[in-house]
Order: sequence, then C-alpha cells, then structure tokens
Amino acid sequence: MNHRRKILASLTSLAALSLASGSRPALAQAWPSRPIRLVVPFPPGGLIDTMARMVAPSLSKELGQQVVVENKPGAGGGIGAADVARAAPDGHTLLMASPPLTIAPAIYKTLPYNPADIQPIALFGQLPNVLLVNPDAGIDNVKALVDIARAAPGKLNYGSNGNGTTIHLSSELLKSLARIHVVHIPYRGTAMANLALMSKEIDMMFDNLPPALPHVRAGKLKALAVTTATRNPALPDVPTMIEVGYPDFQVSSWFGLAAPRGVSQDITSRLQAALQKVVAQPEVTESIGRTGATAQFMDTAQTLAFMRADAERWKKVASFANIQLD
Repeated sequence: MNHRRKILASLTSLAALSLASGSRPALAQAWPSRPIRLVVPFPPGGLIDTMARMVAPSLSKELGQQVVVENKPGAGGGIGAADVARAAPDGHTLLMASPPLTIAPAIYKTLPYNPADIQPIALFGQLPNVLLVNPDAGIDNVKALVDIARAAPGKLNYGSNGNGTTIHLSSELLKSLARIHVVHIPYRGTAMANLALMSKEIDMMFDNLPPALPHVRAGKLKALAVTTATRNPALPDVPTMIEVGYPDFQVSSWFGLAAPRGVSQDITSRLQAALQKVVAQPEVTESIGRTGATAQFMDTAQTLAFMRADAERWKKVASFANIQLD
C-alpha cells in the first residue's frame, strides 16, 4: 500500500493497539527495570533535541530510572524512527515524536520504517510557525501579501529550510487555501533563508518561531501571522492565520512521546501520567515557554486524533503541490 494512503489507516490501527491491555503483564509491572532510551531522530541542538533534554531529567525522577537522550539523525527523522520501530515493545525505547511522523508518509515514496510500527503515547507541547516578510516591502498584513500574489502569479517567491518540512509545507498550504502561485526557493537551513529574506532575495517565508523571534524583535523581519489556533505569548499582537481569514490553517511543530507498536496499556498509562506531571511542573512549563513553544499535554486518544488531522492536512497539501520525494 502506498505510504501516502497508509498513514490514516496506520494511525487508526494504533488507536486500537493503544487501548489494548497488552500481553506480558508481569513485565509491565516491573517496568522500568533499566534506563530508558529516548531516541531523538535529529542532531543535537535542534528544537526536538532541546525539548527532549528539557523533560528527560524530570521524567527520570518520576519513573525511577534514568531517561537517556540518544540522537539518531538522518533521512528526515526516518533513521531514528526506524530504530524505535524495530525495538522491543517493552517501554525501554521511546521516540521523540514530531511532525515528520505525519508528513513523511505523505511525501516520500518509501520510508525506512512502517508508520504502523510507531505507537503514539502523548504530546506535551506545540510551537507555531510565523509568516514573515521584509519590513521594507510595505506589506502590513496577510491580505496585502495575498493580493500582490494574486495580481502577479509567479512574481513572488518564498524561502524554506528544504523540501518536506513544516516551513516548506506551510507556504504550500497557504498557496492551496488562497489559490496563489508563489515560487519555492529552498535553502540549507532557516538561517540562510532568513538572511535571504532580509536581503530581499525572497519575498516571504514561514519559519519556526524561535529562530525568527530575535529578527522580528530587532525589526529585521516583519511577522504577519502565526500558524497555531491561538496567538503566541511571545508575539501577542500578531494574529493567527485563522483570525486573518483562513479557518483551516492550523500548523504547529509539535513534540511528544511514541513507542514501538505493541507496548502495553500499563506502560502507556504510566508514561502518560509521568509526562503529564512533568509538563505541569512550573520550571518545565517555563523552560518550554522560553523557546516560544506552549506546554500542552494530550493523552493517547487526543494525540491520535491530532496526528490523524495533521496527516490528512499534509496529504492534501502534498497532493495539491504534487510533492513526492525519493
């Protein structure tokens, strides 16, 4: 079955798995019996790695075993996900879940793992993307940007940090909803794309909030809208895409925990409870907030519903933009 079509069925099947009582109750009762690997499928220092290291110490205390963050980057998150998918479902190997889990099946012909072999546990935070323009462009709002794009199809261009990221796909989502034609120019990372926007090599771009925020505050970039359902405390005067007339535009860089398929309900429940306590701790909430993200706990059922909606959104965008990567 094509991976693009498989993701919704995969996530639906995971709902049944997550609600199953699971076998090996004695193992579940003894869990955790050794340190827990928390696999981050990206290099050290990035957003997902930072979030993992924020919660790992407190999660270790709650679970009574050390949670060891292990970076396994490569293939857009696929190598780390494959490592977890192949691991024993005994609760001692976890994955830092993030948007590639719902994006990759929509845009890649093949994956190094089966999405059905990854079982979501819980989400604990979200981070918006922000729509940016050069402050000297004279574009004060999203409507003005869209009007320019409609008046001259193909004249404007947008930057991204590469194909298949939420930054790339956020612009494609805007194109599909506003019915505009804007040319994609990918860069090697958001830093280079931001510099291109500051120097007017490109006309617009979406970016994750943390790297964009210093430039916005310094007046080097102008924020037109954020992509989450509610405004972000770091940019309280910047409206959401929903507020400016796009009710179906809701995108976030989210993060949570997942496990190999088949992990027992006992372990799932204990992980959820522990993570919920950790996220409620003021110091953890404040640390997450300082990145521009919002601490927000979702249990397994809520996470599955969220990921299904995310997967369906990117499936539609990939189809509209004819995005398919090797």
